[in-house]
Amino acid sequence: MGHLTIRYAQESDIPKILYFIKELAIYENMLDDVVATEDLLREWIFEKQKAEVLMAEEEGIPVGFALFFHNFSTFLGRAGIYLEDLFVMPEHRGKGYGKALLRRLAQITMERGCGRLEWACLDWNKPSIDFYLSLDATPMDQWTVYRLTGDTLRRMAEG
Repeated sequence: MGHLTIRYAQESDIPKILYFIKELAIYENMLDDVVATEDLLREWIFEKQKAEVLMAEEEGIPVGFALFFHNFSTFLGRAGIYLEDLFVMPEHRGKGYGKALLRRLAQITMERGCGRLEWACLDWNKPSIDFYLSLDATPMDQWTVYRLTGDTLRRMAEG
């Protein structure tokens, strides 16, 4: 592992955050789903503060990121942290950077008194699944994620 630093993203990181989002989408075969823009990221991450981003840098060069936000567990009676995206550039994988990002996120979870850290992973993404299992993460295999977006969300909102 080279010299890795992990820091909170700043507004000046927005172009790199969007780049990482698109690289992750390419990996997940979902690039056509990305509609995020630099302006949207600025608004929702930095102005409305609805998410936070950790940047991983090797020798000052961004090599990965973790985007997260708070959720809430009624069973635990307190907030948790939901990891929306974790991404390390392919040429920097295997150096422990993904684990370092998760470790920092676990520290933040504990520092904030949150009850849990959770995320989702695509069923076909065996390298990531193996990585998460190696960390003793527990798959929630009795749960299915449901989603409303686009026209379906609009129709639901309109009643």
